[in-house]
Amino acid sequence: MRSDHFLLPAVRPRSRDPGLRRARRPAVVLAALTALAAALLGVAPALATTGPAAARPLAATASTSTVTPAAAPMLAVTMPTLRLGSKGSAVRTLQSRLTTLHYDVGGVDGIFGNNTLHAVYAFQKVQRISVDGVVGPVTWGRLASPRVPKPRHTQSASAVEVDLTLRLVYLTRNGAMTRIIDSSPGKASTPTPTGSFSIFRRIDGWRQSDLGLLWRPNYFHSGYALHGSTSVPTYAASHGCVRMTVAAMNRAWSQLFIGEHVWVYRS
Repeated sequence: MRSDHFLLPAVRPRSRDPGLRRARRPAVVLAALTALAAALLGVAPALATTGPAAARPLAATASTSTVTPAAAPMLAVTMPTLRLGSKGSAVRTLQSRLTTLHYDVGGVDGIFGNNTLHAVYAFQKVQRISVDGVVGPVTWGRLASPRVPKPRHTQSASAVEVDLTLRLVYLTRNGAMTRIIDSSPGKASTPTPTGSFSIFRRIDGWRQSDLGLLWRPNYFHSGYALHGSTSVPTYAASHGCVRMTVAAMNRAWSQLFIGEHVWVYRS
């Protein structure tokens, strides 16, 4: 598995060459910022030493990860690049962080499966960075200091917002975000209508429509529905409905109900 390594050199005698000092400064700043991000995410730093001790990582603490200059000549922070199929403690850290930020992860199990992939897609959409499902240095950095979306409509106790620009579904309660779900709305030739609607019909199961199968559709305007689908690409691809994964709809089902407000807009 690829990893991105950032090294923070130990304190050394100051060089007399101003140009050399300027050349070192960006690397030192980058390493310091990376160490900060690792501390916020709970990723344990490791001491880079010589000899057998080099393989022994520092124990992580719940609140901080600090190493004094006397502890080691060099601090190495490893930020693993994660993608579909990755497993382990770093994936748990990712899932826990996404869950805290209200992304629809589906559970913290240390396995980067389809649920985590779509949660990463949703997070990358909100951050307006490349939506590739790969958690590298840029995504880790945003996880440490993320853009946090807020509901536009806070009048109702429970509501649904569909952001067609970011291709996301927000579930809200009492004016607070409770879940952020990756979605695929209508494509340009068959757009999802914008406006204020409410859910008027629900079907608890598969429905065969003229345009395909809909899982647990929640109709909010004419034949337009929020529904589960086996195909939820990162781009707008539907015939006007708002798709989410089958698993995401199963998790959202209990928060959706007849009469619930649905706001559809472009951000």
